Amino acid sequence: MKVIIVGGGWAGCAAAFAAKSAGADVLMLEKTDMLLGTGLVGGIMCNNGRFTALEETRALGGEELVELIKSVSRHDCIDFPGHRHAMLYDVTKIEPAVRNFLSRYGVEIKLQTRMTDVFLSNSRINGVVTSTNEMLHGDVFIDTTGSAGPAKYCTRFGSGCAMCILRCPTFGPRTSVTARAGLPEIRAGEGLARFEAMSGSCKLEKGSLAPHLVEQLDREGVLVVPLTAEMHKEELLGTKACQQYALEEYARNLIILDTGHAKLMTPFFPLEKLRDLPGFVNARYADPYSGGRGNSVRFMAMAYCNDTLQVEGVSNLFCAGEKTGPLVGHTEAIVTGLLAGHNAVRLLAGKEPLALPDDLAAGDIISFMHREIKQPEGLAKKYTFSGSVYFERMKQRGLYTTDTAAIHERVRRSGLCGIIKKKLI
Repeated sequence: MKVIIVGGGWAGCAAAFAAKSAGADVLMLEKTDMLLGTGLVGGIMCNNGRFTALEETRALGGEELVELIKSVSRHDCIDFPGHRHAMLYDVTKIEPAVRNFLSRYGVEIKLQTRMTDVFLSNSRINGVVTSTNEMLHGDVFIDTTGSAGPAKYCTRFGSGCAMCILRCPTFGPRTSVTARAGLPEIRAGEGLARFEAMSGSCKLEKGSLAPHLVEQLDREGVLVVPLTAEMHKEELLGTKACQQYALEEYARNLIILDTGHAKLMTPFFPLEKLRDLPGFVNARYADPYSGGRGNSVRFMAMAYCNDTLQVEGVSNLFCAGEKTGPLVGHTEAIVTGLLAGHNAVRLLAGKEPLALPDDLAAGDIISFMHREIKQPEGLAKKYTFSGSVYFERMKQRGLYTTDTAAIHERVRRSGLCGIIKKKLI
């Protein structure tokens, strides 16, 4: 019994791990030459409520994946404005670590393989077609194609292709399994509330910064550089996909994190102004290469799905990551990926798909987000464990804690300890 996952970002990789753990054969298709997508330029885990969610993930059966991420961390338990106890993984090491882990686990990975179409019968997908006209048959499918790209959307809603890590001009535009199956999507610019947003950070080549700045980054993991009044960037805060960083400190300072590269926490910043700052005279962007002008635009197309992440209209299609709605972050992608991968195999085993209970943060964020986006004002918000409207809800409901024993006990009471590792077929 085969599960085919289209999209090799964090959501796709987590789905592959879960589906393989449950006993299915797993094929994952990724259009570029690397896994992890925007996870190649992210690197932030465990900040604020993500600590709680990642510990829930561990208790649910995702411990191997969590430990793999921690094995390539550069800094653990650091604070930066608005965020506490963050872990920063090394973006230069994470991809081969994840790829090798999944390959050893038995997941078949086809890189540089872009899905272009699907074939259906009786409201079921039977297989997918690739850009090389290869036909791949499967039993259940998971759409983790994300919500960014192609380049025409970055031109329409942003400042043009910023040459980001997704590299649409090189590997082809994003194609959605959901859309190719003829199903409606929640699309930007189609009479709905404005919900598209730019990626929230850029990468600077660390070696292009002054040595004393590099030394501080390597030692402390964070660098806060005050800006003069005329360089303040309040107008950028509303454009960020990552609304948990839309704080005044990010408008009045350059905040840089060490993720192997120097992670600049702003959607873009004019290079000529950046080079006016002490220590940045030779600064150079690593991704997006046009980070002085713009960034990738996200949330172009999301699927209509229920809280089990089953896509409405096709019986054997699930989704994860940004396809599920305006969820932001690696942890959020991993949580939804694990659930989608597990539920895909539950379907194969003749079991009802699982919705995580709302006394777990991982379940509550999915059901809360799905309720909220039914209203235009809710669709315009972003949902993340680490800030904005959902982290506030987490605290109000008593779901946020750094007490790992309490988190694991919460999962035990739900009856879901180790559920992801349970063989189903």
